[in-house]
Amino acid sequence: MPKRDFLNFAHHDRAEFDQMLSLARSLKASLREGKPTPRLQGKTLAMVFHKPSLRTRVSFEVGMFQLGGQAIYITDQEIGLGKRESFYDVGNVLARFVDGIMIRTFDESNAVRLAEAADVPVINGLTDQTHPCQVFCDLLTILEKGFSLDDIKVAYLGDGNNMVHSWIEASRLYGFDFWFAGPEGYDPQPAYVQAKGSGKVTLTRSAEDAVRGAHVVYTDTWTSMGQEAEAEKRRRVFPPYQLNSKLLALADPKAIVMHCLPAHRGEEITDEVMDGPQSVVFDQAENRLHGQKAILVHCLAGQ
Repeated sequence: MPKRDFLNFAHHDRAEFDQMLSLARSLKASLREGKPTPRLQGKTLAMVFHKPSLRTRVSFEVGMFQLGGQAIYITDQEIGLGKRESFYDVGNVLARFVDGIMIRTFDESNAVRLAEAADVPVINGLTDQTHPCQVFCDLLTILEKGFSLDDIKVAYLGDGNNMVHSWIEASRLYGFDFWFAGPEGYDPQPAYVQAKGSGKVTLTRSAEDAVRGAHVVYTDTWTSMGQEAEAEKRRRVFPPYQLNSKLLALADPKAIVMHCLPAHRGEEITDEVMDGPQSVVFDQAENRLHGQKAILVHCLAGQ
């Protein structure tokens, strides 16, 4: 079986993603019904963390357990990836021990180089450039809430970060309209915006234009991990993009509110919106487990 990495949306086609989304819904239903799904019995996932995480670690670790396998948590202190040991050596050694590798790191080239070195599947658990696992699981949530991925408008407010890049890639794959609204100087990288695909991507300075008529309204922290020195400056320029009830009123009446967490309540999103009836924030957090189980099965079992 050819090795199946999961590094970003651009390396996959829609049919493959549709199959994984269907698998995720099936695995979730089986869990709710109390039916075991040991599809990864006897398999081991190495989880390499350069960045700490709550949801990524717990969801992958629990997911492997529920699928009959196990996960090993490894920090860069044990490896010194690219410093104490080369990517080539680490990839080759880990591939002799485990059936798959998940890496949560800074530069995306770290994940790519590890995938090139290892002959077992490598999963991108997050980089500074993309976060495909999160957006894949968000697509699962959107489907569960009754929306079609073909004809929705997704509005994203705030910083043009790794989340935005993966959302743009998803829109190119599925063809939905993606609107980004943020302050000047914080746009997504041009390479992602200019990439070809079926979806329409619109960048605007107007939060109102982005949200108007949207079916999904999404936001994220204004200051991502590693940007703490810029936090005060960002707090001064991002308030026009706060997701509050006034702004949300411009969206489709059935719109859902999403946030990938962790949230800074009172900054990028207000309590009344985050805890309001249109919020699916904790549903999407739960779906990190179910969606990533489908990714694990797809990559490690070839299903």
